[in-house]
Amino acid sequence: MSKTSIISIVAVLLIIGLISSSLYLIDERQVGIKLQFGEIVETDIQPGIHFKLPFVQNIRKFDARILTLDSRPERFLTVGKKFVIVDSFIKWKIEDVKAYYKATAGNRWQATTLLSNSTNKGLRDEFAARSLTEVVSGERDQLMAVITEKLNEQTLSEFGIRVLDVRVKGIDLPEDLSKNVYRRMSTEREREARETRSQGKELAEGIRADADRQQTVIEANAYKEAEQIRGEGDAVAAGTYADAFNKDPEFYAFTRSLRAYTDTFAGKDDVLLLKPDSDFFKYMKQTTSSAVTPKQ
Repeated sequence: MSKTSIISIVAVLLIIGLISSSLYLIDERQVGIKLQFGEIVETDIQPGIHFKLPFVQNIRKFDARILTLDSRPERFLTVGKKFVIVDSFIKWKIEDVKAYYKATAGNRWQATTLLSNSTNKGLRDEFAARSLTEVVSGERDQLMAVITEKLNEQTLSEFGIRVLDVRVKGIDLPEDLSKNVYRRMSTEREREARETRSQGKELAEGIRADADRQQTVIEANAYKEAEQIRGEGDAVAAGTYADAFNKDPEFYAFTRSLRAYTDTFAGKDDVLLLKPDSDFFKYMKQTTSSAVTPKQ
């Protein structure tokens, strides 16, 4: 190979290297800045292929997507002097790449540290102005909206970062406080259980007393109605007997005497001492058939 050919090949390679070092690509998932001797010369670089001065300018690329910062649980004090352990996360993205680079030098770890510190300060301030009930349930959504708005006021101007959302994954009590709360809740539930049992017993006694009263009233009314029915039946029976016996009183007297004789001499050992002319033997002394013949 001739010397001219070698020079040509070297020249082509140099040209290719120069062109490749002059081109760079920014895709839609990235944001970038152009530096020249360490100074920012361009920030609003759109996605696509661009040119730069080789060996003089260099490109720094950063993730333009929505990122998640999962903060470690922190201990905060509420307005009632109660400590809570808050586990939260943050959704954020780079809004102003120039401010972001100046604040963090393009170091993502430095950016998350700054963002985490700012978030913890915001949470601490908001928790300190609210009670435990408010931060746990009553005003959590409002609390997150306020923190997000206040964080954006700081992070946008200082770090070029937009905070899209701040969310609390969990709020726990410290172990010693959790035990005290559990004991207090247990005591309260036991008190409520005792009150419920007492109310139940009182209600049961009332129901039982009312049932006994109703039973007494029902039995008394039933006895009253039974006695009335029995009296009416006895009256009807007596009237019937009276009507029947009034048709022949002498025959009625005779049948009653026979029944008396039968009842009196039912046993073999019965002894009865009476005068012979007693009325008890009235029909025994009459032998005529007319004495006991019923009227027609």
